[in-house]
Amino acid sequence: MLWSFAVAALCLYRAGHDKADSINDANSNSFGRLLMTETAFNTSGTVRNAVHQIDIRSILQWLTSPAAPQPVDELPMLRSHLQALREVRVTPVQRAHALDRLYKRGMTVITRLLPSLTRDLVLPVPRKTRRIVNGVLNLLQMLADDMLALLEEPFLARPPELALWRSLQALSQQLLISHLIACPAPTGSWQQLHQTYARVRRLQVDTAVPRGASRKLQDVYYSAVLLGCAQPASLTPQEVLFLADYFERFADQVEPISTAVSATPATFWIDPARDVAACSALRNLSRPAAPLECFSCVRLCLLLRAQIAQLDAGTSASELNLPDFAGTSAGRGVLGRLATRWSDLGKRRYIRRRQNHRALLGTGIDGLWHIGKKEDPASVNVSTWMVTNESPEGYAVMHVTGNTGVLSVGNVVAIRTDFDQNWQICLVRWALSENPEHLELGLQILAPKAVPAILAQPSHDTGTEYLRVLILPEIPKLRSGQSLVVATGALPKERDKLLLLIEGNNISVREVSRTGIEEQTGSVEIMSIESVQNPF
Repeated sequence: MLWSFAVAALCLYRAGHDKADSINDANSNSFGRLLMTETAFNTSGTVRNAVHQIDIRSILQWLTSPAAPQPVDELPMLRSHLQALREVRVTPVQRAHALDRLYKRGMTVITRLLPSLTRDLVLPVPRKTRRIVNGVLNLLQMLADDMLALLEEPFLARPPELALWRSLQALSQQLLISHLIACPAPTGSWQQLHQTYARVRRLQVDTAVPRGASRKLQDVYYSAVLLGCAQPASLTPQEVLFLADYFERFADQVEPISTAVSATPATFWIDPARDVAACSALRNLSRPAAPLECFSCVRLCLLLRAQIAQLDAGTSASELNLPDFAGTSAGRGVLGRLATRWSDLGKRRYIRRRQNHRALLGTGIDGLWHIGKKEDPASVNVSTWMVTNESPEGYAVMHVTGNTGVLSVGNVVAIRTDFDQNWQICLVRWALSENPEHLELGLQILAPKAVPAILAQPSHDTGTEYLRVLILPEIPKLRSGQSLVVATGALPKERDKLLLLIEGNNISVREVSRTGIEEQTGSVEIMSIESVQNPF
């Protein structure tokens, strides 16, 4: 009896055990199939975690999705995916493939975003715009770093020039955007740019053109360096973009030279260990004992002057392989200032004295016209500034309070200090803005006063047009005749005879002719004039 019970129990146990084994086998097979679908083998044959595989798949899946209608909406996802790519465990080939696609998408987003950031940009840059810009700068920094990190992958056998080219391009774009908003470059950007190019030269790929690129690595580097040498703080955003485009086309005109060559205004030196742009060889700056990289812009200056002469002779910008902006008066003005600056770097004639007194500032031709009419400054857009240093040639001022109005490099302003109740007429030469609450300007004094006038332009189509202009008086030993300040593009190039209406105690009419161009910026043109006759 007992034996029969034991046999029955054993049979039941075996039946249950076989059923459990079948269930376990089924579960094991299901888990195996799931594991094979969620994981993969890398080159060393080890199995990666399923969660990491899902992460890399989510990155690749997002890259196949359509672009957002607004490019700014893509910035957070691009940065988060780049950060995730740094943390997941993937093969070097997978990392390079994902980074390649993230780089292309990121650069496309930035290209779409730049026009909206620079359109109607005023200084200081608003807080919302600056937040977007900071997001772009962070994205470019991540792309530059990750491209360099690809070179350290031991199992990634591919030419290094593409990763180096992209890193240089990301860093140059980072510097370009900083120039656009008149902000100092992010800490370490110049140093990383110089050291990346030093690595390019060590690997002897500086003249290589990677597949899919249109320029040599040395041209990418020198176009960024040349823009830094052009004093971008003295340029408007449109002028910065114009010169960036110009240097992309003609950076090959730069000539590397020996440090033993005599210094000229068109020679510059680079210290890869310093986080600064290239420095003029004529500047009295301390140089390190280590060997420096030197280059000359003499050949580029000769090309600039030849192009300006051809533009003045009527040749179109497209025929000279120049950006369209070069055909405008402001574009020719930028090229002219650049050629002059690199051909004859004049020494400072006067010592600047540090100051800390207040001053009032009015902006724009219309504002200065009303100020010249002796109108109440309360009716004009006037802001308060602190004079930080001054010389007989001009001022450096920092914004304190008040609405600055539409203020940009190249515009005219009037300044009245606590020690002088007269309004001096100045030209904004440079601008710096580190944050939305900070704005500094460099002002060049044009004249101790200005006479407001009305310029009458007869037209057969629209009748007579009246423009507000400013007449700058003659200044002995500085300016032999009078000058006229008008808005850029307001006067046809072919019109030499001008009719001015001046309202003082009596209304007078003067006919003048323009004899030359003294200054051309994106905001104003300053031309020398002389009287023809006074018919009244």
